[in-house]
Amino acid sequence: MPFREINSKMVEATVAPGQRMFSQRGAMLAYRGDVTFTPNTAGGQGGVMAMLGRRAAGEAAPLMTVEGDGTVLFGHGGHHVQVIRLAGDTLYVEADRLLAFDGSLEQGTMFMGAQGGVMGMVRGQVTGQGLFTTTLRGHGAVAVMAHGGVLELPVTPERPVHVDPQAYVAHHGDVRNRLSTALGWRDMVGRGSGEAFQLELSGSGAVYVQASEEKL
Repeated sequence: MPFREINSKMVEATVAPGQRMFSQRGAMLAYRGDVTFTPNTAGGQGGVMAMLGRRAAGEAAPLMTVEGDGTVLFGHGGHHVQVIRLAGDTLYVEADRLLAFDGSLEQGTMFMGAQGGVMGMVRGQVTGQGLFTTTLRGHGAVAVMAHGGVLELPVTPERPVHVDPQAYVAHHGDVRNRLSTALGWRDMVGRGSGEAFQLELSGSGAVYVQASEEKL
């Protein structure tokens, strides 16, 4: 289900019979045709476990199931919108940054501490980011939200990328993430910016970084 970028803060999606998509509640700006919007209480295709994961992280993002025959304009809060197209790989993105995505994509939830060890587990307490990240896998498109624009940075085996956790939007590819700090435990109390913490992404893929540290 293709997205067409109208401008930096709005996308148009084509809804076709027999297909469906999911959007964040309140993201619909306008639509044409015979289109229905139904609250999705099961957390999309991820089911109850995906929904519980987001709620446990304080990231409950109510979804709407969008079906019918027509076109829909999506946007939310005047935030910048970035369209990411997947070709069989997995996108890792925080639930509250999702604007809309193809219903054909397989949804899941990943615990960030699984890759980052103990430092990954303190990510939510100190940096203000959630411990759980939504995963979307397959072939399709995803529209994500960010503050002030988005830059895509390639991640290569020779050159890992270090990102301020609060500027992180999403990443995809064969990428591992690790949260580290250059400060001692006493120094980092009350500090949540990238000067205290860095999210290191290594491997092969790409990471999307927003122009502001403001959390949605």
